[in-house]
Amino acid sequence: MSYSTYKQRNRELNDAARTWRGGYQPYDLVKEATIALGVVALIAVVLAILFSSPDEHPSSIRSWSRGQPVDFVTTAVSELDGSSGTAGYGPPYNHAQIGQHIAFIHLQQWFGVAHPINTAQDYVIGPLSQIPGQPALQAAVATYTHASASQQAKWTTAYSNALAHADVEPQPTKTKPETEPAGASDVVVMPPGNYGPVTTMMNALLLYAQAGGLDGALLRSGQFYSTDYTKILMFLADGGLLASRAQAEHLLGTQWGMMNETGSFPGQSWLWLYTFWYQIKPFSTSANADILVVAVMGVLSVLFVLVPFLPGVRDLPRKIRVYRLIWREHYASGS
Repeated sequence: MSYSTYKQRNRELNDAARTWRGGYQPYDLVKEATIALGVVALIAVVLAILFSSPDEHPSSIRSWSRGQPVDFVTTAVSELDGSSGTAGYGPPYNHAQIGQHIAFIHLQQWFGVAHPINTAQDYVIGPLSQIPGQPALQAAVATYTHASASQQAKWTTAYSNALAHADVEPQPTKTKPETEPAGASDVVVMPPGNYGPVTTMMNALLLYAQAGGLDGALLRSGQFYSTDYTKILMFLADGGLLASRAQAEHLLGTQWGMMNETGSFPGQSWLWLYTFWYQIKPFSTSANADILVVAVMGVLSVLFVLVPFLPGVRDLPRKIRVYRLIWREHYASGS
């Protein structure tokens, strides 16, 4: 340290330690804190009224199957024939593909299938096999599972193509109580076609979901507390329910949606740091956008943590002397 720098630092320390000889004014800390609390509370209430989002009820397979039975059945068939998004996702759910990567870095492939999901077994065949007292249904499941892959594909393809002309009607064999909500026992009526056992399976799965049984079947984990909603969320994501709700609440990725959380103000405003990158190229057009954004945010986070150790950056507060602006009256009196 040079002599001139030493004298400057010593002068600053003496200025900071000098006894205040100016005037004094009375200050009521309790009154000041009360006023500040009241003003902040008022601002918070006004902002919550103006900018908060409605606290919507959570989506479930039960509500989805009742409100959009055709979409539910369409999604269930895609899970059965392996054409859904989850079926072709790759790790950590299956080996359908290697997943996103950056050059030689394949994180999904390296970590492997940590949460295996067999869409046909987990979403359709397994839950249907647990329904007791329906021999016709179990016979249909056995017929499908013992058929060849090509025969299964013929049935599911024919059923999927015919869904565009399907109708929704109340279940004819059940007397609906007046207290039962609309859609609680609706069935999807298909036009004539060769669907094999798929029609019986889909009708049974729809009624099972409308009764709430499928939510419980997918949540069951063998543990005392079942808190893993992965299978339910992936099933919902394969359908159109979540996308329609997101669009209605302006939560799509093209709408900078994650900044507008349903619930209390201010929501997930901190996520703009991530969602910003999805709006610009090359992230907005890349199939590896997720891992690219994570890499960028990782580098930026490390740089932020290292600010106290970066020469030049760490010295900015001392160079621009922000403290002299804050304590300007003290330094003005000392001069």
